[in-house]
Amino acid sequence: MAADRLALPPVRLLPEDELARLALAVPLLERAVRLARWAGPDTRVDVMGELTADDRLRAAAELGLTDDQDGLAETSQAWGIAIDTGMVELEIDEAAGEATEPGDPAGSALPGEALAQLTAGEPQDVLEVWLATAETALAEAASPDFEGLRAAIGGDQDDDGVLDLDALDWDPEEEAEFLDTALANLYAYSAMEEAGYESVPLPVLAASLVVPEDMDEPTDAVLEEVTEVMMRLDDHFRLLAPTGLIEYRPVDDALIEETDEDEGAGDVALPAELDPEEISRYGLVRLTPLGVFGVRARLLDAGAHAPATGDLADRTAAVLLDAMTDYPDQAARAEAELWLDGRKPDEAARELLTASTGDDLGAPGRRLMCQQTLSLLGPDAEPALREVLGDRQLGGLARVWLTERGARDVPAPDEAMVFWLTVDTLAAQLDSDSGPELLAELVTGLVAQHDGFFDAVWRVDHPATSDVLEAMGRLHPDKTVAKTARKAAFKARSKANG
Repeated sequence: MAADRLALPPVRLLPEDELARLALAVPLLERAVRLARWAGPDTRVDVMGELTADDRLRAAAELGLTDDQDGLAETSQAWGIAIDTGMVELEIDEAAGEATEPGDPAGSALPGEALAQLTAGEPQDVLEVWLATAETALAEAASPDFEGLRAAIGGDQDDDGVLDLDALDWDPEEEAEFLDTALANLYAYSAMEEAGYESVPLPVLAASLVVPEDMDEPTDAVLEEVTEVMMRLDDHFRLLAPTGLIEYRPVDDALIEETDEDEGAGDVALPAELDPEEISRYGLVRLTPLGVFGVRARLLDAGAHAPATGDLADRTAAVLLDAMTDYPDQAARAEAELWLDGRKPDEAARELLTASTGDDLGAPGRRLMCQQTLSLLGPDAEPALREVLGDRQLGGLARVWLTERGARDVPAPDEAMVFWLTVDTLAAQLDSDSGPELLAELVTGLVAQHDGFFDAVWRVDHPATSDVLEAMGRLHPDKTVAKTARKAAFKARSKANG
C-alpha cells in the first residue's frame, strides 16, 4: 500500500476479540475454512493446486453452491484463499507434476497449520489469517478480469505461451496502487466521520482520486474521468465485498442500462449535481470495523502514520498535546479522555500545564489542546490551575477554567494578559485546520469587541504577534480594518527586531 499519506486521522478500533468474531463470520473466509476441513487424502488437485473438475463440483456441493450461477467461480476463489492462507497444504508429486497438464490430477490436499490457528481461536491468530485472506482478494481485484484473460489466452501470448499483459492494456501494479489509494481515502473518510464508519457515495470517493484540491468547479473532462474511476471502483468493490473489508451497495444496474440505451456507452453518465435521494443509486461504500483494522495494518506496513485512538494513553502529556494538534475535534476529545482515565486530576492537570509552556511555534497549539483537555476535568484539578495564575503563558487559560466552574476569588486578568491570550489563541487557530470562514468570523468578532484593538495587540510580547496581525489583515472583510491590521503587523515586526 502506498505510504505517501503520512498523516492520517486516528481511528477507533474494536477490541481484538470482537474483530476476530467478525472475521470468522466473513463469507469468503468462512467458505475457505469449510473447504479446508473438507479436504483430505482423496481430494485431487492439478499441478497448479487447483481442484480437478470432479472435485470442484464436490467442493461446490460442500458449500451449497451447486445451483448458483457463479457457484464454481466462488468455490475456486474460496479454495484459492484456503491455499494462500495456509489452511490447506498441497502434496504434489514432483514427477507427476512434470508429467501432467493443468486440470489433470497431480496430487492431493490436506488441512494446513493455519486451520489449526483458527480452531485454537486466539484473536491475533484469527486476524492474521483474515488479513492474509484480504491480501489475496486485493491481489485478485488488481488482476485482469476473467474475460480479459480469456481473450489473452486466445491470442495475446508471446512465443513461449506467456500472457502478454501489455496487449491487455492492464498494469497490475498501477491497478493495485489505484485500489490502495482508494482504500486509503476511504479510511480517511471513516476516521473523520463523527457518527462512526459512515457510507461514502461512490462519486465522492472517485472525485477524491481525480479532482484537484484547488479546483472549485470540475470541468466536463474531469467529470468524465470521475465517472470512469467510479466504474473501476464498482468492479473492484463488487469483488471485495465478500472479504469483510467493506460493505458495498453497487451502482444500480438500471443506470448502466439507461446509459447504454441513451448513449451506447458502458459507463454511467454522472450528472453535474447529484440529488441526495438518488445518490445511493450511484453506489455507497463503507469500511467495516474489520476493514478499518485491515486497511490500517496495511498502511502501517507501508510506513504511513495511521494512529489509533488510545495509542497515546501511556505517553507523556507533551506527546499527547503535540499529537492532538493534528486531530479532528472528536478524535482529540476521545484521545484526551483515554489519557486522563486512571490519572489523578490534579497530577494530570499539572503535567498538562507544564507540557504546554514554551515560545516555540507549536506552543500555542499545545496550549489550546491543554485547555480543551483540562475542560474534561472537574473540581479536583482546581489546585493545579490556581498554581499557575501568575504565569504569563498559563495564567489566562487558568482564569478561564476557574471562572467557567464558578470558582471563588479568581483575580481579574490585566489587559496585557487578556491580549496575550488572544494572540496565543489566534496563533493556535491559524495553525489548525480551521476553515477561513470560521477564522474570519472569529477575527471580526474580536476586533468589534475591543476599542483600539490593534493599537494594543501590536505591543503584545508574543512570538506570533506579527504573524497573527498579518493573518487578520488577510481575513477581515472590512478593507479599512484589514489595512489597520497590516500596519499593526509592521509595527510588531519592527518592535521584535529591536
